[in-house]
Amino acid sequence: MEYRNLGRTGVKVAPLALGTDNILNPTGEDESVRMILRALDAGINLIDTSNSYKGGEAERILGKALKQSGRRDEAFIATKAHYPTGPGPNDRGNSRLHLLKACEDSLKRLGTDHIDLYQLHRPVFDMPIDETLAALTDLVRSGKVRYIGSSTAPAWKVLEGLLISELKGYVRFVSEQPPYNLLDRRIENELIPMAQAYTLAILPWSPLAMGILAGRYADQDLRPEGSRAALRGGIYAERVSERAVRVGNRFVGLAREAGYDPAQLAILWAKDQPGITAPIIGPRTVEQLEHLLPVMEMKLDDSIRAACDALVPPGSAVANFHNSAPWMRMKLEFSA
Repeated sequence: MEYRNLGRTGVKVAPLALGTDNILNPTGEDESVRMILRALDAGINLIDTSNSYKGGEAERILGKALKQSGRRDEAFIATKAHYPTGPGPNDRGNSRLHLLKACEDSLKRLGTDHIDLYQLHRPVFDMPIDETLAALTDLVRSGKVRYIGSSTAPAWKVLEGLLISELKGYVRFVSEQPPYNLLDRRIENELIPMAQAYTLAILPWSPLAMGILAGRYADQDLRPEGSRAALRGGIYAERVSERAVRVGNRFVGLAREAGYDPAQLAILWAKDQPGITAPIIGPRTVEQLEHLLPVMEMKLDDSIRAACDALVPPGSAVANFHNSAPWMRMKLEFSA
């Protein structure tokens, strides 16, 4: 398997990362532990979590799995902070006050003395980024964090962080974690070119488009039993529109006609797009994980890439996977 550099760092990561948002939501603890260990067995080393996933329980179970197996050093732990951790006005956001406490709490749940990649789960626009970067710099210099990154931020906000770090001697973002799949390609317009210019790792979330690209949804049933849209509703359900499902099922037909499994091709497409470091896969079961592991050794054929471009042109979108980021405006400029 070919490992990839995490941005401009010397860290090598597998071409797929394991996401943990399904831990206890709905995946049980035992199955979650088995998935974590199986991912490590297969060579996946970047495991992404957050202090907001099931109220921090995803971090706890990840830490437990690594400690009990004695495999902490095999894992590159990426976690995040930003979302509320309590009722108070300072129990959220990217302030120094919140981030220092959130980091300590994550370290306790993970049962480790350091976090490999500490990410801002969302950007903040009503305070200077200097305060955030200064706090993250102190965490790095204290040894509690190795690298820092951001998630679901606009290109200009990430670049602002890079420039402020350069000017003031703060630690530098090494990664950005945006939503990205064939149904929402808008990061190709600005974020990916910026990341390539400044050697920033891109770790996309939702490469399967919540299962739409795996054929999980029928044209007449947008909330099938057991789907994330049905289980979680809200912004998750909003992403599953009739148009998204219609285009997604055309992709499913394209994949099968070309001899691919649709889920594998959706992940492969994201993995082999320019500027992508490692898509984050979020299987619910060990069986689903096993099904996606072969993608790490596969290469995307140019003719398939062209067929996907014809279905959803580069830089465009037919679904809104940025709907948790109000700074992004949905633009549907063509008919699919």
